Amino acid sequence: MITIKNESQIEKMRKAGALLHDVLEKLRGEIEPGVTTLHLDHVAERLIREGGGIPSSKGYEGFPYSICASVDDQVVHGFPNKEKLRKGQLLSVDCTCLLDGWQSDSAFSVVVGGGNDKNQQLVDVTERCFWLGAKQAVAGNHLGDIGFAVQSCAESHGYGVIRDLCGHGIGVDMHEDPNVPNYGRPHRGVTLQPGMTITIEPMISMGTWKVWQEDNGWTIVTRDGSPCSHYEHTLLITDGEPELLSWPGMKVSEAFREGME
Repeated sequence: MITIKNESQIEKMRKAGALLHDVLEKLRGEIEPGVTTLHLDHVAERLIREGGGIPSSKGYEGFPYSICASVDDQVVHGFPNKEKLRKGQLLSVDCTCLLDGWQSDSAFSVVVGGGNDKNQQLVDVTERCFWLGAKQAVAGNHLGDIGFAVQSCAESHGYGVIRDLCGHGIGVDMHEDPNVPNYGRPHRGVTLQPGMTITIEPMISMGTWKVWQEDNGWTIVTRDGSPCSHYEHTLLITDGEPELLSWPGMKVSEAFREGME
């Protein structure tokens, strides 16, 4: 069942999103060659708890960490570990936090230390896919409009759109209705309404869209071993432009003016 949030609930989601955004921005500053993803996990948990929140990924259906740290061909749900990151690797960080009973969810990808143009292009295109999808997240449009925008952008660059995983509704629970696929057909699917809160999260592979799950029961990797990039924000559907709940003060139109279009 899709829930429509009232202003009081939306304000709580704004505060959760502001905390998460601050945490992830600080986490970006920690990423460099030689750092371990387990260190990043510890930093994220400390910052979330210092902000009064709870790292809601930790313990979710048994997931043992506060962040998902996915490297190179890992799509999502990578386990943080003690292995040192190397220059040029593609790292995706996905994090959720719970504040005052309400969730926020966001993810970003970076090329560790730079120096890998192919990986950087994949990261850049994945972010562009997000902004094109977000531009379609307006009342009266359909979920298919979002998915079509993401898919068209990714495939125009020869990339694969991961189909077995998707965005989702969000609120009190980390995952709520509806599912938000990264592929689709225009004017199909659920109609977007003001007060809906969703995540859009393109997962874009340099090669195949097909994936498999590692033996830990969580980590998803590409079947052909190609790198994958992930980008995500929590959004509010409004009567006008969608609001980015996990990037306070940033509007979709502003992102386009800053060079996303």
